[in-house]
Amino acid sequence: MNNLLTQVPPPHTVPVHPAARQLLDRVTAEPAAPLRLAVVAPGGYGKSVLLAALDRRYRAAGVDAVLVDDADRLGHDQLEDLLAGADGPIVVAHRPAAVASGWTLLQLGPLGVEDVARLMSAVTGSPADPSAAAELHARSGGVPRLAERALLGRLEEFRPELDELDDDVLRYLIAAEAGAGRNLDLLCALLDRRPDQLPAIVEGARATGLLAPDDTLLPLAAAAVRDFGPPARRLTTVQRLVELQLANGLPVLDLALSLLGTGSSGASAAAAFAAAAGEALPSDARLATQLFEAAAEAGDRSPAVTAGWARAAALSGDLDTALRLGDGMLGAADAETRAAGAEIAATVLAHRGELARSAELYHWAGRADAFSATALVGTGDIEGARRLLDSPAPGVAPTLFAGAATRMARGIVDSVSGCATETLSTLLGAATMLEPALGGMLLPDSPAALAALVALHTGELALAESVLSRALAGGAGGDLLAVRHRLLLGWVAMTAGDLATAAEHRDAVAGRPLEARDELFFATLELGLARRASDLVGLQRSWNRAYQASMRQQTDLFTLLPLGELAIAAARTGAFAKLSGQFERAHGLLARLGEPPLWTVSLVWHELHAAITLEDADAVKAHLATLTTHAHCGRHPRALATAAQGWLAVLGGTFAPDAITAAAAELHDLGLRWDAARLAGQAAIRTSDRKAMVQLLEAARQFQGTAARREPGTSSEPAAGAGLAALSERELEVARLVVEGLTYKQAGSKLFISGKTVEHHMARIRGKLGAADRRELLATLRELLSRPDAT
Repeated sequence: MNNLLTQVPPPHTVPVHPAARQLLDRVTAEPAAPLRLAVVAPGGYGKSVLLAALDRRYRAAGVDAVLVDDADRLGHDQLEDLLAGADGPIVVAHRPAAVASGWTLLQLGPLGVEDVARLMSAVTGSPADPSAAAELHARSGGVPRLAERALLGRLEEFRPELDELDDDVLRYLIAAEAGAGRNLDLLCALLDRRPDQLPAIVEGARATGLLAPDDTLLPLAAAAVRDFGPPARRLTTVQRLVELQLANGLPVLDLALSLLGTGSSGASAAAAFAAAAGEALPSDARLATQLFEAAAEAGDRSPAVTAGWARAAALSGDLDTALRLGDGMLGAADAETRAAGAEIAATVLAHRGELARSAELYHWAGRADAFSATALVGTGDIEGARRLLDSPAPGVAPTLFAGAATRMARGIVDSVSGCATETLSTLLGAATMLEPALGGMLLPDSPAALAALVALHTGELALAESVLSRALAGGAGGDLLAVRHRLLLGWVAMTAGDLATAAEHRDAVAGRPLEARDELFFATLELGLARRASDLVGLQRSWNRAYQASMRQQTDLFTLLPLGELAIAAARTGAFAKLSGQFERAHGLLARLGEPPLWTVSLVWHELHAAITLEDADAVKAHLATLTTHAHCGRHPRALATAAQGWLAVLGGTFAPDAITAAAAELHDLGLRWDAARLAGQAAIRTSDRKAMVQLLEAARQFQGTAARREPGTSSEPAAGAGLAALSERELEVARLVVEGLTYKQAGSKLFISGKTVEHHMARIRGKLGAADRRELLATLRELLSRPDAT
């Protein structure tokens, strides 16, 4: 009878290790052949499965064999006594150890990807997906037991095995899972062992089969140790590691993460969470928020932890928590805590569109006068801003951050002085200067965002895109400002006429909760995209959201662009009168600042287009006069003034085509492609001169970047059926726009033809489709164009 001294699995679907297949074939062929075999491998590599297979073959052949599993658990004398007098084959399996002379050695290594795929097929009974097999191999390191238990969802079977481990080995595995497996000094202190004593413990850990060749825990093994190791032992081990790291002033983030969710409390746990939160803050504000909160729950309610928690919450976009914590600090006994609370509350209020209150709190804090000055300019108090910058608060360290913030504030102050020719350069310099210091810094607005706004107001779209892209890539201001940078990038693309890119930036933040300022820029970006696409339905749908956002946001210098876009949309939707109060406040703000050209010109340019839409000739002339007044301040205001004169001439029907083409070309060169195309296109449909119309239409197409019309004889786009097949390419274009809800005039503007021409196209379409009236025509077109094969 065979002597199988340790329990081995019953016949199992798991295949025998590939390295043992030749052995099994040999035993099957010559079962009585003498054999003294040592099967060596760490735990979980398939030794027991091999012994079970050998046992079945020897029994079937009637051969007495001695099969010993887990021989490493037996003493030397016990094993010798057991094997004494054995005449038949002898196979012993044990974890890595020296093998006596005279024994054949069979080492089992990790499985390859193809072997893991075969294991998956054997366990699941279905062919293995190659990518799934590669993923399981990566997680299990090719260790059969890990792969099998993962497939069966039975990692909890490691629980009793971990409970039985030697205490030092278990603590080593816990330390490795916590990220300290390679820190020899830390391990020696944890295990209270000399360096020369560590190798024996590491060898014991390797024998478990849970370590990769580099002695790190395999991913599935780490999950097993974390989730099914003895909880009390794990908690005390990690806490001890944390205490050792803190005592040596070393990083604790990885270790503290192991304590999250364990309910750890007390001074050491709180100190670990707070220290880890400080480490995480520059790169991961959300994680820092969790850690600061854990520190507070563990018992640390100090002002430093509260302030850190509030700052991290704000950076991650949780302004409700930040404001709650910051406001609570305003009543603290010590001035430093009150100032920190005021600074946090001021930042939150700036993002919520309350610049005046933000400026007040910054000034009250007494250590952020640069931000206060920026906010004061934004609300029209230029003298107050200058006083703050000319009399800085004492005791403020001249750090890189403070210097860049001051430079930013001076750039904004300069932006309302004269033609402000150096403003953009100053703000770009502040943005560059602050880039290395922005991680974890809480800002009411970033130099990059303000520089981009100035660039948008001055036609420097390439610079705006560059500074915003750098800020977004560098994580300037955390998640809180990432949304703002993304939305401003959308505004830059929309202003340049790149509607597809603008829509991508919009979609990147769609669905996220937005604060008042970001909500205004998002809603008006959506509104502007609908207007430029001649999407009347989308314009109507977006109007209410944009209008409500504008009502929640206090009018300030940095939100004039959205207000201008809102003006044009309001004129298109018949709601312009609803904005009278907002425009009164905006112009009052500009008047208090001395009508600064940099900020005034763009708003008036938008108002001009609203007046054109409303056909308000007096307002058009007034806006033209304002633009002409500021035309001396540079190429951008001069181009807008010239284009405005062109618009007035186009509306009056007394324009020179060459002058309009030149004015539109200047807009195009400044990056205002859509504005350039619209000016040329509207001139084209208002001239009776055939040659001039062709010239202007061609210019409009070039400025907008649209493809030229098809040459005669080329095939038109495929039709959706016999009805659409009868229509020309131009008739299909007209049909789509009218079905989308555009008026004849709006469809003509989109296609650079007159409204009367659109009407003629619709008449021909009606005749071709045999519709009795307009209602039947529209119903027929909707049905035809909704078919899947309509293009």
